[in-house]
Parts: sequence; structure tokens; C-alpha cells
Amino acid sequence: MSRKFFITSTGTGIGKTYATTALIRAARSKSLTVAATKPVISGFDKREMETSDTGRLLSALGEEPTEEAIARVSPWRYAAPLAPSMAARAERKMLDCEALFSFTNKMLQEKVDLALVEGVGGVMVPLAERKTVLDWIVASGAPVVLVVGDYLGAISHTLTAVEVLRMKGVEIAVVVVSAGDGGLFAGTIAELRSWLAPAKVLGLGRGEGGERLLAELIGLSRTCAP
Repeated sequence: MSRKFFITSTGTGIGKTYATTALIRAARSKSLTVAATKPVISGFDKREMETSDTGRLLSALGEEPTEEAIARVSPWRYAAPLAPSMAARAERKMLDCEALFSFTNKMLQEKVDLALVEGVGGVMVPLAERKTVLDWIVASGAPVVLVVGDYLGAISHTLTAVEVLRMKGVEIAVVVVSAGDGGLFAGTIAELRSWLAPAKVLGLGRGEGGERLLAELIGLSRTCAP
């Protein structure tokens, strides 16, 4: 049975791509078939394709980060490291959300064991006029893997993201606390577990593989948002 997930976050630079690539590698190590995409990327530099988020996804998938592969995995690429709405505007463009939603839904129907869509920025990041990542998540119909940090303020940001996802009826498969360097990792996990139960909260340490996360996801038939 195919499993599909939308990987989102409370902000940028928190660990979405790390979690996504860890999941891909863990699934492939178990001979599972995987499809993954990051349809929208801002701050993209063609000269640094290999180290871009898209390049890292391709590497995890066992593919070379060629221009063709980059364009396939991330059709909407913008140079400015800004919210997609602003980054597109800087290039005198506008992101076509209907095309984005259609692309995502088509990808999620691929006949693979695991299909992953990595979002851009946080849950409420603007994509275009009156459309945010939250609208994209709802349109995908996929359960969410919410990647959050362990920095000061992360608990409030996480509870806010969970609340807006819940208001839209989005299923939260798991909340993943990505380890930072502030020394708040264990405490953040414990606090979020107390607030979000019965939702699953899992820690993802630095350098840790995605085996535990994969087991949590493929071992669940349904995990409801709190």
C-alpha cells in the first residue's frame, strides 16, 4: 500500500530537507520504492545545484543533480531567498498555484511505496495572491510530517502551526523535533509531547538516520491531529 506525506515546518532552515532525505535513504535501504519532490524552491543558485535542497533530494534518491533532474523535482525555482510570492515578484513572475496543486497531486498518485512532497518555508508562507502553503497542504490531501526546531520559541511556533493545521482538518502523522545547538532538544520533545498527546512527537538528532521516523510513519494506519 502506497504511503504519501507532505513535509512542512514552522519556518525555514529548521530541517525539512534533512528529514526528507533521511526518510528517502531509510526507505531505499529497505528496498522500498520512493518518489520525492520539492516543487517550489527559493534562494536557488544554478551554480550550486548539488548542495541545494533539490540537489540533496536527488542525491538521496540516487540521482545526479542535472539541470533536467532539478527541473523535474523542482519546477518552480526562484533566485531570491524570500517567500515564494516575493521571490517570484522579484523576477516579474507569479506562481501558478493551480498548476502547483495539480503537479503535486499527480506526483502523489505515483505507484510507489512512499511518496514525499517537501514544502517551502513554514505552514503559512505566502505562495501567491491569497494562497499559502497551508492551502497547498489542504489541496494535496496528504498527512503532514511537521518538522520543528528546539530553539527558544519553538514550542509556541509548533503549537501555532498545529492549531492552524487542525482548524483545516489536516491529518498530522508525526511532529519531528529537529535538533539544533541550543541544548533544548530533550526538553522541547518532552514539552511538546505533553501538549500534543495523543499526536506523535519524535526527535531527530544531528546525524541520525530516518529509520525511526520511517517506522513510525509506515507502521501507522492513521494518526489524527490533536
